[in-house]
Amino acid sequence: MSDAPLFADIAKGPPDGRAFWRMTSDGVRLRLGHWPRISETPLRGTVLLFPGRTEYIEKYGLIAAELAARGFDTLTIDWRGQGLSDRPDAERELGHVSHFDEYQTDLAEMMALATELDLPRPFTLLGHSMGGCIGLRSLQNGLDVVGACFSAPMWGITMSTPLKPIAWSLSWALHQTPLKLMLSPGTARATYVSTQPFDDNMLTTDREMYALMQDQAKQHPELTLGGPTTGWLFAALTEMRDLMAMPAPSLPAVAFLGTHERIVEPGPVHDYMARWPLGRLEIAQGCEHEVLMEARPIRKRVYEALEILAQRQSETSAA
Repeated sequence: MSDAPLFADIAKGPPDGRAFWRMTSDGVRLRLGHWPRISETPLRGTVLLFPGRTEYIEKYGLIAAELAARGFDTLTIDWRGQGLSDRPDAERELGHVSHFDEYQTDLAEMMALATELDLPRPFTLLGHSMGGCIGLRSLQNGLDVVGACFSAPMWGITMSTPLKPIAWSLSWALHQTPLKLMLSPGTARATYVSTQPFDDNMLTTDREMYALMQDQAKQHPELTLGGPTTGWLFAALTEMRDLMAMPAPSLPAVAFLGTHERIVEPGPVHDYMARWPLGRLEIAQGCEHEVLMEARPIRKRVYEALEILAQRQSETSAA
């Protein structure tokens, strides 16, 4: 473990935030970030924040600040291929993994760091989009958390019905060839917020939060990411199919989904949460994909859900 850069000026996180380098068992250098709770607040534990595809630690600084004010530490990560973590190809703007198990290797380092830093328990999972896919797999693997909160989990990807078999066949044909590092058709090399104006964007209805994301991308373009490779697409389609065929985990969970969702496929989220015995689905009226980047009242609902999950464990332990 060694210190890594953390761009506090654009993150707007709590004081005393730190970033760390970690080396995975397969030789990938990762960057992880930790923000402590505000010391005067009641101790609620640690949120393990799993970002989505294209995201980076600084994007969640403001979220960590709001969680810190509620008594939570936050530990988050630049997944391999994103942020300042190692990327697999000279074309840094393309996001790639060959198999989603690689993200579980990253998660092993995240949990090792949580132990080394002696972060406060209980641990609660907060996963957005692709982070919700990685998070669900981690729960199936026995991740040591008391509950899970998902924001628009990527349990399906929105695409037209005629395009689905093409996406499967093309990504399957290319994923074991050098062309697996090719940009997926229909996606762009430039990061979304740098090319899409606020009007009709698919991420958030909150102009201030969108401006924050645009400013971060402008000031530190090295953090950003464009479209996925065909190899990543095949890995994602395979992982989502396999996860949706598995029974839901036995711990409590809540998933938030905006009514204007246009990036992940809403159907699998509705279906899977309906068969999660201790789970519930919260609909965010009028919201786009990034519930955590929506207006403050929407974010407040997510924080309250995290508090309930952590408090439930405290009550159980006391009993």
